[in-house]
Amino acid sequence: MWQNWSLRRRINVLLALVLTLGLAVNIGRLVLEAAPRVLAEDQSVIRLARAFVETIMDEVNDAPDPDSRLNRIVSDLGQLRHVSVVRQAMPAQRERSSSAGDRAAPGWFIALVHPDKTSVSMPVVVAGKPDTLVITSHPDDEIAEIWDGIVTQLIVGSAIAMAIFGITMLVVGRALAPLADLSEAMSRIEAGAYDARVKPGGAPELAALCAKLNHLAGALGEAVEEKRRLAERTVSLQDIERKEIARELHDEFGPHLFALRAHASALMRLPEAKTIDVAAMRRHGQAILDQVNAVQQFNRRILERLRPVGLAELGLREALGALVRLWRESRPEVAIATTFADDLVRSNETSELTIYRVVQEALTNVFRHAEATAVDVTIEPLQQTMAGHRRSYTRVCVRDDGHGLQPEHKLGFGLTGMRERLLALGGTLTVASSGTGVTIEAMVPADAA
Repeated sequence: MWQNWSLRRRINVLLALVLTLGLAVNIGRLVLEAAPRVLAEDQSVIRLARAFVETIMDEVNDAPDPDSRLNRIVSDLGQLRHVSVVRQAMPAQRERSSSAGDRAAPGWFIALVHPDKTSVSMPVVVAGKPDTLVITSHPDDEIAEIWDGIVTQLIVGSAIAMAIFGITMLVVGRALAPLADLSEAMSRIEAGAYDARVKPGGAPELAALCAKLNHLAGALGEAVEEKRRLAERTVSLQDIERKEIARELHDEFGPHLFALRAHASALMRLPEAKTIDVAAMRRHGQAILDQVNAVQQFNRRILERLRPVGLAELGLREALGALVRLWRESRPEVAIATTFADDLVRSNETSELTIYRVVQEALTNVFRHAEATAVDVTIEPLQQTMAGHRRSYTRVCVRDDGHGLQPEHKLGFGLTGMRERLLALGGTLTVASSGTGVTIEAMVPADAA
C-alpha cells in the first residue's frame, strides 16, 4: 500500500505521525511527572504544617483557655488548600470540596497520580493534657492544576501541530507542483511533441530536473529532425547514385554496344564480297576486342562503386592496395604513401567496408578538388575507453598537401554520408583544413554491426 501512495501523501502521513508522536511524548512526560510532583507537594505541606503546629503550641499553652485557642487555630487551618489539621478527639468533619471546581481531574487520573490521601498523627500537650493532631494532605487542587496543564498542553499542542501540518502541506504542495507539469510534458514528448517545455520552479532539485527535461526535449527534437534530414539525404543520394550510373551506362556503355554492333555487322557483310578482305576482317576484329576491353573496364568501375572487388575474398589490405594502385595508374603525378599497421587484423565485414569507403571517398575528393601533389593514407588499430568501457577502433587518416577548404565550405554528400554512417556505427569522422591541405580522420569501431 505504501508503494502505491503519491509522494505528497507519503510526506503528509509521515508529518502527521511525527507531530502526533511528539505531542503524545510531551503529554506522556507530563503524566509521568505528575505523581512525583504531587508526592513532593504532600510531603512539603505536611512538613510545613508540623513546623507551624510546633511553633504555635507554646502560644496555645500560654493562652487563658488553651483548648479554645487550639480549636480556633485548627478551624483557621481548615481554610488552607492543600492541608487540613484536626484534633483527634473532635468529631469527624465533613469532607471538604475541592476548590478546583470544573477543573477537577477525572477519577482515573487521580487514581493514577495519587490514589490515597496522606495523613500524619502529631502528639501535642494542651494545658498539661496529652492530645493528638491529625495532619492530612489534600492534593486535589494540585492534581487539578496538573490536569488543567495537560489539557491546555493538549489543546495548544494540537493547534500548533495542525498549523505546522497545514503550512507544511502548503509548502510541500507548491514545491511538488512542477511534478504535474513534468508528467504532462513527458506525456507530450512521448507523443512526439518535442517542443514541450516545463517552466523551472519549486525546489532547486526540481528546477534542475525541469531544465534537464527541457534540454532533453530539445536534443530529441534535434535528433528527430536530423533523422528526417538523413532520410531525405539518403533518398537524395540514392537518386543521385542511380542517375550517375544511368548516365554512365548511357554515355559509355551505349556507345560501346553501338560500336560492337557496327563492327559485327561489318564482319557479317564481308563474306558477301567477291574477294575476302583479310585486313578488313582483322581491323574489325581488333576493334571488337578493343570495345570488349573497354566494356570490361567500365564494368569493373561500376562494380567497384557498388561493392569493392576482392574485399571479402582477399581482405581489407589487398582491396585497399588495389584501390591505391588504380589511382596511381590514373594519376601518376600524385604521390600516394600508405601506412598500414602490421597488427591490423581482419574485423567484421561492416567495419572493413566502412574503412574502405572512407579511404575511397577521401581519395576521390583529393583528386577532384585538392590539387595536391602528395597524399598519405594511414590505417592503424587503436584502443579507447569511453563511458567506462574499453573499445577497439581502427583509425583511418588521409592527409593531403592541397590548397585546403574555404572557411564557408560545406561538406559534400559523400563525406556527409560517411559521417552519418560512422555516427550510426558508434564512430566519428572529423575533417580539418589548413593552408597546407586537408586531414580526414575516421574512428571505425572494430565491432561495428
